[in-house]
Amino acid sequence: MSATNADAPDVHHVYPTKTKKTPLAVIFNIIRGGLIGMAELVPGISGGTVALVLGLYERALHNGNLLIDLIKVLIKDRSKLKEAAAKIDWWFFGAVAVGMVVMVFSMSSILHTVVDDYPEITRGLFLGMVAVSILVPLGMMDMRDAKKRLAVVVPLFILCAFLGFFGTSFTSAPRTDPSLILIFVCAAIAVCALVLPGVSGSFFLLAVGLYAPIMASLSDRDWTVIGVFIAGALTGVILFVKVLSYVLEYHRTITLTIMAGLMLGSLRALWPWQDTDANLLAPGDNAVMIFGLVFLGGAIVAALMFVERISSKNAESEIVLEEQPR
Repeated sequence: MSATNADAPDVHHVYPTKTKKTPLAVIFNIIRGGLIGMAELVPGISGGTVALVLGLYERALHNGNLLIDLIKVLIKDRSKLKEAAAKIDWWFFGAVAVGMVVMVFSMSSILHTVVDDYPEITRGLFLGMVAVSILVPLGMMDMRDAKKRLAVVVPLFILCAFLGFFGTSFTSAPRTDPSLILIFVCAAIAVCALVLPGVSGSFFLLAVGLYAPIMASLSDRDWTVIGVFIAGALTGVILFVKVLSYVLEYHRTITLTIMAGLMLGSLRALWPWQDTDANLLAPGDNAVMIFGLVFLGGAIVAALMFVERISSKNAESEIVLEEQPR
């Protein structure tokens, strides 16, 4: 397929400049990375969804793609190493990575405890956040192209919503002593949730019975399990990022439709009232408070989206001014 496909985005528009090297920009990206890392610890919340809401999804995907290219150059042709490394936005990539790592290690015990002890409250808050964030992939679409493909887009959206709904209905009892091979394979699959909005890596681990042992390993600093998990995650990212980058560039509308559908279906995992087998229950006596938290979560995400949109418009205005001849 030609790179001039109407469904492909203008890459120069998506990544106009590298991140500013100011302390404020670095701190902001560390905070955003921390929020993504926190999301990855919570079953039902997709790190990719949070990245979308925070406005760094495509830039992170782009830099991840460039990092994989750098690894290939390192293996095959080191003479191009400097050129490949210069393309990566290291200030952005490094700050986000630091935020994620710090949050994962510092909050694993606390967040796990909060989610376990206050499940209805946390799920209610997250339900509102994810529900509003469905607008993000929809807003990234070219509406003219979406209207042309309406006969495909609508059924695909409904199908993905059903798949997400039924996929999040399965859970498994925690495994007491999982093998390192199983941890490696499951990490490679779960990390795809970091790349694909609407899919929760933590919920996948919960479904296969590995969430509790992995969280325990993080809390106890079991470096053997952590190292195997990281190796599996890196393998999954390397295998998946290139594929997702391609489909976002050349099949953008279809890809974003799938993301939005999966996000809608994944709301099932965040219904506040559930039993231990993930069966949905009727609202309890605390319904007013919980639905208030749903509204609060949605309002938080809506505010973030508004701030991001204003920031993006300001950034685009600065770029236009810089590109005008003097």
